[in-house]
Amino acid sequence: MNDNAQTNGSSVISLTLGVLSIVIPFIGLFLGIIGIVMSQRATKEVSEGHELGRGLAISGLICSLVGLVIQALIIMGVIMFFMFVNAV
Repeated sequence: MNDNAQTNGSSVISLTLGVLSIVIPFIGLFLGIIGIVMSQRATKEVSEGHELGRGLAISGLICSLVGLVIQALIIMGVIMFFMFVNAV
């Protein structure tokens, strides 16, 4: 590796958005989608530009996907809860 290679900024942003998508309810759904897009962009930039941060981009993708699934389940649970409450 090159000693003066820098970490890709998009990979750091994708990891940050991925972690936030897990932690922040409801808004995390949008953060997860943006995190997935940013991680795809970061992976492409890292492979083309000889930068560091491929692991961060992959971690951001995984965290964003996990956050997206968790947020979708939370939203479905809230919808089912209100459907059940209104049915009774």
